[in-house]
Amino acid sequence: MLDLEGSTGTNGDSDPFERALELAYRYLNRRDRTVDETRRHLEGKAVGAEAIDEAVETLVDSGYLNDARFARVFAEDKRELEYWGSDRIRRGLITRGVDRELIEATLGNGTGTELDRALELLSRRFPTPPRDGRERDRAFGVLLRKGYDSELAVDALRAHARGADEP
Repeated sequence: MLDLEGSTGTNGDSDPFERALELAYRYLNRRDRTVDETRRHLEGKAVGAEAIDEAVETLVDSGYLNDARFARVFAEDKRELEYWGSDRIRRGLITRGVDRELIEATLGNGTGTELDRALELLSRRFPTPPRDGRERDRAFGVLLRKGYDSELAVDALRAHARGADEP
Protein backbone atom coordinates (compact mmCIF):
# COMPACT_ATOMS: atom_id res chain seq x y z
CA MET A 1 0.00 0.00 0.00
CA LEU A 2 1.28 3.49 -0.85
CA ASP A 3 0.93 6.40 1.57
CA LEU A 4 0.74 10.08 0.63
CA GLU A 5 4.52 10.37 0.42
CA GLY A 6 4.90 7.38 -1.88
CA SER A 7 6.72 5.04 0.52
CA THR A 8 5.43 1.64 1.47
CA GLY A 9 2.77 1.44 4.13
CA THR A 10 3.19 0.20 7.65
CA ASN A 11 4.01 -3.46 7.81
CA GLY A 12 5.35 -3.70 11.32
CA ASP A 13 9.02 -3.14 10.46
CA SER A 14 8.99 0.55 9.46
CA ASP A 15 10.72 3.04 11.72
CA PRO A 16 8.65 4.98 14.30
CA PHE A 17 9.09 8.33 12.50
CA GLU A 18 7.76 6.93 9.21
CA ARG A 19 4.82 5.34 11.03
CA ALA A 20 4.07 8.62 12.85
CA LEU A 21 4.26 10.58 9.61
CA GLU A 22 2.00 8.13 7.77
CA LEU A 23 -0.59 8.22 10.56
CA ALA A 24 -0.44 12.01 10.68
CA TYR A 25 -0.91 12.34 6.91
CA ARG A 26 -3.96 10.10 7.06
CA TYR A 27 -5.35 12.14 9.95
CA LEU A 28 -4.74 15.42 8.12
CA ASN A 29 -6.25 14.04 4.93
CA ARG A 30 -9.77 14.33 6.40
CA ARG A 31 -9.53 18.02 7.37
CA ASP A 32 -7.14 20.64 8.69
CA ARG A 33 -5.97 20.05 12.28
CA THR A 34 -3.97 21.79 14.95
CA VAL A 35 -0.56 20.75 16.22
CA ASP A 36 -2.13 19.69 19.52
CA GLU A 37 -4.87 17.62 17.84
CA THR A 38 -2.26 15.85 15.72
CA ARG A 39 -0.05 15.15 18.74
CA ARG A 40 -3.00 13.71 20.70
CA HIS A 41 -4.00 11.57 17.73
CA LEU A 42 -0.50 10.11 17.42
CA GLU A 43 -0.27 9.54 21.16
CA GLY A 44 -3.54 7.61 20.93
CA LYS A 45 -1.96 5.42 18.25
CA ALA A 46 0.86 4.50 20.65
CA VAL A 47 3.52 6.41 18.76
CA GLY A 48 6.59 7.33 20.80
CA ALA A 49 7.19 10.90 21.92
CA GLU A 50 10.39 11.30 19.91
CA ALA A 51 8.72 10.14 16.68
CA ILE A 52 5.75 12.44 17.37
CA ASP A 53 8.05 15.43 17.88
CA GLU A 54 9.94 14.68 14.67
CA ALA A 55 6.77 14.09 12.63
CA VAL A 56 5.08 17.27 13.94
CA GLU A 57 8.18 19.32 13.22
CA THR A 58 8.27 17.94 9.67
CA LEU A 59 4.57 18.73 9.16
CA VAL A 60 4.94 22.27 10.52
CA ASP A 61 8.04 22.92 8.39
CA SER A 62 6.26 21.68 5.26
CA GLY A 63 3.13 23.74 5.99
CA TYR A 64 0.75 20.84 6.62
CA LEU A 65 0.28 22.01 10.21
CA ASN A 66 -0.22 25.70 10.88
CA ASP A 67 -2.16 26.75 13.97
CA ALA A 68 -2.45 30.39 12.84
CA ARG A 69 -4.03 29.33 9.54
CA PHE A 70 -6.27 26.84 11.33
CA ALA A 71 -7.47 29.48 13.82
CA ARG A 72 -8.16 32.04 11.08
CA VAL A 73 -10.12 29.62 8.88
CA PHE A 74 -11.98 28.12 11.85
CA ALA A 75 -13.03 31.57 13.09
CA GLU A 76 -14.06 32.75 9.62
CA ASP A 77 -16.10 29.61 8.97
CA LYS A 78 -17.85 29.66 12.32
CA ARG A 79 -18.61 33.39 12.07
CA GLU A 80 -19.89 33.31 8.50
CA LEU A 81 -21.49 29.89 8.21
CA GLU A 82 -22.79 29.19 11.71
CA TYR A 83 -23.02 32.74 13.14
CA TRP A 84 -20.93 31.87 16.18
CA GLY A 85 -19.89 34.62 18.55
CA SER A 86 -16.37 35.16 19.81
CA ASP A 87 -16.91 33.31 23.08
CA ARG A 88 -17.92 30.11 21.33
CA ILE A 89 -15.12 30.40 18.75
CA ARG A 90 -12.63 30.96 21.59
CA ARG A 91 -13.86 27.83 23.40
CA GLY A 92 -13.64 25.80 20.18
CA LEU A 93 -10.06 26.87 19.54
CA ILE A 94 -9.02 26.28 23.16
CA THR A 95 -10.33 22.70 23.03
CA ARG A 96 -8.28 22.16 19.86
CA GLY A 97 -5.11 23.30 21.65
CA VAL A 98 -4.54 26.65 19.96
CA ASP A 99 -2.39 29.08 21.94
CA ARG A 100 -4.44 31.73 23.78
CA GLU A 101 -2.44 34.64 22.37
CA LEU A 102 -3.02 33.33 18.86
CA ILE A 103 -6.73 32.98 19.60
CA GLU A 104 -7.01 36.58 20.80
CA ALA A 105 -5.09 37.85 17.77
CA THR A 106 -7.38 35.86 15.48
CA LEU A 107 -10.57 37.09 17.13
CA GLY A 108 -9.34 40.67 16.93
CA ASN A 109 -8.93 40.42 13.16
CA GLY A 110 -12.53 39.54 12.27
CA THR A 111 -14.50 41.33 9.62
CA GLY A 112 -17.65 43.16 10.68
CA THR A 113 -18.69 43.58 14.24
CA GLU A 114 -19.98 41.05 16.67
CA LEU A 115 -23.20 43.05 16.92
CA ASP A 116 -23.66 42.92 13.14
CA ARG A 117 -23.33 39.12 13.18
CA ALA A 118 -25.75 38.81 16.09
CA LEU A 119 -28.28 40.99 14.25
CA GLU A 120 -27.91 38.91 11.11
CA LEU A 121 -28.52 35.75 13.13
CA LEU A 122 -31.61 37.28 14.74
CA SER A 123 -32.92 38.39 11.35
CA ARG A 124 -32.53 34.88 9.97
CA ARG A 125 -33.98 33.05 12.98
CA PHE A 126 -36.56 35.67 13.98
CA PRO A 127 -37.62 37.69 10.89
CA THR A 128 -40.21 39.42 13.05
CA PRO A 129 -38.66 40.69 16.29
CA PRO A 130 -39.91 38.89 19.37
CA ARG A 131 -42.79 40.78 20.98
CA ASP A 132 -43.48 38.81 24.15
CA GLY A 133 -41.23 37.67 26.97
CA ARG A 134 -41.17 34.04 25.94
CA GLU A 135 -40.03 34.83 22.38
CA ARG A 136 -37.41 37.30 23.67
CA ASP A 137 -36.09 34.66 26.06
CA ARG A 138 -35.91 32.19 23.20
CA ALA A 139 -34.01 34.67 20.98
CA PHE A 140 -31.73 35.58 23.89
CA GLY A 141 -30.99 31.87 24.44
CA VAL A 142 -30.13 31.40 20.76
CA LEU A 143 -27.59 34.22 20.97
CA LEU A 144 -26.04 32.87 24.17
CA ARG A 145 -25.74 29.35 22.75
CA LYS A 146 -24.04 30.74 19.66
CA GLY A 147 -21.41 32.34 21.88
CA TYR A 148 -22.45 35.98 22.20
CA ASP A 149 -22.03 37.51 25.63
CA SER A 150 -25.18 38.54 27.47
CA GLU A 151 -24.68 42.32 27.14
CA LEU A 152 -24.22 42.06 23.41
CA ALA A 153 -27.25 39.75 23.16
CA VAL A 154 -29.43 42.34 24.90
CA ASP A 155 -28.08 45.09 22.61
CA ALA A 156 -28.77 42.93 19.55
CA LEU A 157 -32.33 42.21 20.67
CA ARG A 158 -32.97 45.93 21.19
CA ALA A 159 -31.47 46.83 17.81
CA HIS A 160 -33.48 44.09 16.10
CA ALA A 161 -36.67 45.45 17.64
CA ARG A 162 -35.77 49.03 16.62
CA GLY A 163 -35.02 47.90 13.08
CA ALA A 164 -38.49 46.43 12.72
CA ASP A 165 -40.09 49.66 13.94
CA GLU A 166 -38.36 51.78 11.28
CA PRO A 167 -40.18 52.28 7.96
